[in-house]
Amino acid sequence: MATSQTPEHLRLAEDAQRERNWKRWGPYLSARQWGTVREDYSADGDAWKYFPHDAARSRAYRWGEDGLLGWTDRECRLCFGLALWNRRDTILKERLFGLSNPQGNHGEDVKECYYYLASTPTHSYAKALYKYPQRAFPYAKLLQENATRSREEREFELEDTGIFADNRYFDVFAEYAKAGPDDSLIRLRICNRGPELAILHVLPTLWFRNTWSWNCTHEGCELKPRISHDAQVDGLVASHQTLGTWRLRLDGIRGDETGFQSWLFTENETNTFRLFGSTDSTPYVKDAFHEYVVEGRHAAVNPDRVGTKAAAHCVLTLPPGAEQVIRLRLAPEQAEEPFADFDAIFTGRIEEMHRYYETKLAPSLDSSQRSVVTQAYAGLLWCKQFYQYIVEDWLRGDPAGPPPPPGHMLSRNEDWSNVFSRDVLSMPDNWEYPWFASWDLAFHMLPFARIDGEFAKHQLQLLLREWYMHPNGQIPAYEWNFCDVNPPVHAWACWRVYKIAGRDDGRDRLFLERTFQKLLLNFTWWVNRKDIVGKHVFAGGFLGLDNIGLFDRSKPLPGGESLEQADGTAWMAFYCGTMLSIALELALHNPAYEDIASKFFEHFVEIVDAMNGLGGQGLWNEEDGFYYDQLAIDGASVPVKVRSIVGIIPLFAVEILEQSTIDRLPGFRKRLNWFLTNRRDLAGHISYMEGMGSHGHRLLAIPSRDRLLRVLRYVLDPKEFLSPYGVRSLSKAYEKPYTAHCNEASYCIGYEPAESRTGMFGGNSNWRGPVWFPINYLLIEALERYHHFYGESVQVECPTGSGNFMDLKQVAQELARRLASLFEPDAQGRRPIYGEDAKYAEDPYWRELVLFHEYFHGETGRGLGASHQTGWTALITRCFGVLAARGA
Repeated sequence: MATSQTPEHLRLAEDAQRERNWKRWGPYLSARQWGTVREDYSADGDAWKYFPHDAARSRAYRWGEDGLLGWTDRECRLCFGLALWNRRDTILKERLFGLSNPQGNHGEDVKECYYYLASTPTHSYAKALYKYPQRAFPYAKLLQENATRSREEREFELEDTGIFADNRYFDVFAEYAKAGPDDSLIRLRICNRGPELAILHVLPTLWFRNTWSWNCTHEGCELKPRISHDAQVDGLVASHQTLGTWRLRLDGIRGDETGFQSWLFTENETNTFRLFGSTDSTPYVKDAFHEYVVEGRHAAVNPDRVGTKAAAHCVLTLPPGAEQVIRLRLAPEQAEEPFADFDAIFTGRIEEMHRYYETKLAPSLDSSQRSVVTQAYAGLLWCKQFYQYIVEDWLRGDPAGPPPPPGHMLSRNEDWSNVFSRDVLSMPDNWEYPWFASWDLAFHMLPFARIDGEFAKHQLQLLLREWYMHPNGQIPAYEWNFCDVNPPVHAWACWRVYKIAGRDDGRDRLFLERTFQKLLLNFTWWVNRKDIVGKHVFAGGFLGLDNIGLFDRSKPLPGGESLEQADGTAWMAFYCGTMLSIALELALHNPAYEDIASKFFEHFVEIVDAMNGLGGQGLWNEEDGFYYDQLAIDGASVPVKVRSIVGIIPLFAVEILEQSTIDRLPGFRKRLNWFLTNRRDLAGHISYMEGMGSHGHRLLAIPSRDRLLRVLRYVLDPKEFLSPYGVRSLSKAYEKPYTAHCNEASYCIGYEPAESRTGMFGGNSNWRGPVWFPINYLLIEALERYHHFYGESVQVECPTGSGNFMDLKQVAQELARRLASLFEPDAQGRRPIYGEDAKYAEDPYWRELVLFHEYFHGETGRGLGASHQTGWTALITRCFGVLAARGA
């Protein structure tokens, strides 16, 4: 692995030290702004209905922007994106189409084919691909077919319509390269993959986000900007109060090499006549380019060549197999010959990107594995989005607009007026989930820490700041309901990023200390709000696992019972153990942290005691050898005997204490010894004592050695949890569904390896059988920690019943191998993520393209849910790292 400082390393350093603003521009433009909570001003909170796709081309957005393969500054003031028309579509293609949650038979779902191919951390080079059909886009067919399908059937995708038959589509590549922090080169390459000559209208579009129509007073509401025609060079001049003046040049106009027709101008303002039947404030509105190109209404654009939205209208005539390149340059000032060094800059940036990733990829990875890893990083980087949501203004409404209906103030997030988000954030998926989700983001930061440690640390700190974290200490979950409770993984992410993203002068203790202080507030919120009876047993709600339970765990139970959650309690032990490790690390440099380390040690022991022994067996079931949720009914605890990932999460709460560390902390050591001497009743419930005298490690964990082995028998059993592609979220044993009876009602749960058959939490994700990356990855890390303590003394059968025994490190590597195999082509070129789709195995224009889905079929490995959730599925980069270490 190369270790030299590449130009990209230097750019990252300059940006981190604020010497040069290399990250000012990037692919921060969302893929979807319509249908979001931020744009919803309805009385009932129905965001999908209030702002549908059909309105997106005509209605100015209040809080953000979206576009096709776009580019913008970090405050989303000036935006660049593509618009396309194949002469058959009914609308100009300016944004990606997909079904809303009520329209899809498995919830919201993008219905387009696009791929993120490359990016450096500073976006000095970035590349993406959109496949645009030459036939009329089947909007109606996608809606109608999905509407007729039940939850028992698969989603009907764009590829299923046959629209790509005979390769009748255009490959549209968008590439960006930076000559400097504020100098963006844009190269659009359009390829006709079809058998006949085809004509394509291409409109490279520059526009300002509408910040002037609302009369808001906070930062970011500037005077109306302006884009005008620069007659001297036949380009654009864009002027903004805070961003300054920018110029966009298009190469080849005079020779007409680009098929250039004219510059088009309009305003980024709502077409109120189309949407509401009222008079427009301007004759030139947001959807003018659609009117001009598709409807042929030339009066729709401003003949004075001025506005807040402008485009170069190019018409390309492409013979079969031909391609054409459009070159543009966006910069504050343009050289006299802005395209003289254009291709050389692209060549240099691409070479620098390869050099940079050579320092990040293990040499043992083959070319196919390297392609998967680099595309995973690309998707992660392309899903950085500008996100603005100022809750107080959103609830109250804007001075320039009508007041929101009465129900709006109570629709959601009314208790989060502190949230003032106006940042570039890492999104789970920039179409299906174009908003931050706190526990998703925590997982994103591990792969980010490998390629851009400063960004990873900044993101984790950001959600702990006072303009995100609630005054009571809760971290906002996601915009649909900030009050929902996600698993408390933020501390773990901070701890892991601290260790992964080292600096030249060592690890960043200031980052760790800052986050620790704020995490103390969040930990206290958990203890005060989720340990209802004060017995160290937690009921956190659905905890991000959506439909994993017999009933919706985020709502009151049907008969008023309370639920003692195995995962909620285990997550808190996991949180507590991580906080202990952080406190010990900080105590090595500041003795004041020894006291708080003692507090977390003792609290961990209390939670483990409750988990294993409260009321006799705690949440452990000795008969089955598994951890279960329990219903508290009339003073008795009744186990909910469903083997799901809920009962595996207790394995995650494992920490190793090094004796050498303890010896350096006399205050902590004294309290530790007192506790072990005087509270043997509690110490006996954990595995802490097992390592004493055998080596320099000590183990803190929920399960004893025997219980760990019993749970692992289920985890590694192909008839239970072990899929060919990782660990399932629900045991396969429930192919015959499990039924429970409570208060004269019956509740049923069955193994569902693919899409969800229930509408719980919208039905667009499923925790009843598929393979999910975040849980698998946490299990891999936990097994590595157990091995660090137990070493070769623990051998388990893997798979269960095979007669093949492994130590726990080897089991972790085996799980990583199974996850990695989702993306690796077999001898016929088929990747499990694509199921039986032959084109991804055989077609040279498809077979190297990789998508990173939300979750994966528990039997076949086919990708499911959101198709660009490179966020936590980018953990595949860590899995390949585990495999590379095995071969080292």
